[in-house]
Amino acid sequence: MAPAEVVHAVFYNFADGEVARHIPWVWGKVTPAEAIAVRERGSAAALRERIGDPPGLARLADLATRAALSAPTVGRPLYAGLRALAVPADSVARLWHAATLLREHRGDSHNALLVAHGIGGTEAHVLLALTMGETAEEFGRTHHLPPAQLAAVVDGLRARGLVDAAGRFTDSGRAFRQQIEDRTDELAAAPYDALTADELDELIAGLEPIAAAGFRP
Repeated sequence: MAPAEVVHAVFYNFADGEVARHIPWVWGKVTPAEAIAVRERGSAAALRERIGDPPGLARLADLATRAALSAPTVGRPLYAGLRALAVPADSVARLWHAATLLREHRGDSHNALLVAHGIGGTEAHVLLALTMGETAEEFGRTHHLPPAQLAAVVDGLRARGLVDAAGRFTDSGRAFRQQIEDRTDELAAAPYDALTADELDELIAGLEPIAAAGFRP
């Protein structure tokens, strides 16, 4: 069971002290194995309620799983941790598991790029807020932070030319965030090399109605 410091580092963007309020306290309430099992059951049930169990789902789950298990784990701790878990036999649960693997593979790549560009976890949240048209003070993941702490983060971004006097994106800031996103997409592409072009098209076409139903791993 990882201590709070390790969890905080791996997940990257929790506010200071947020993880420590729950880890290791939570392990006195539930074991990691129990938490994983509940997570899988609950997520699969929620997805099945939304999409049912349509024909061809097993095929989609197989394609997604093949891609999700094919990428290198080096430098990707969350992805590696999920790779160590057993792949569910149930088609809906397997599709959810594969989607989660692919998401965390991308997320680990994104975090690596943020570190490389000197963007901390709270700064990343502020940039996301601006992308969504909100200010740091309005954004749900940052609005609870002490005003002085949040102001210092915004000031740091302003000093780098990423944020203007009103706390909004500058052109340079907007271009910088897009650069990070584009490079993240490039680094996240590796799993899909395990599929042929036709298989990838099949997977995308099959997932489109699921995405339209609002599914997010």
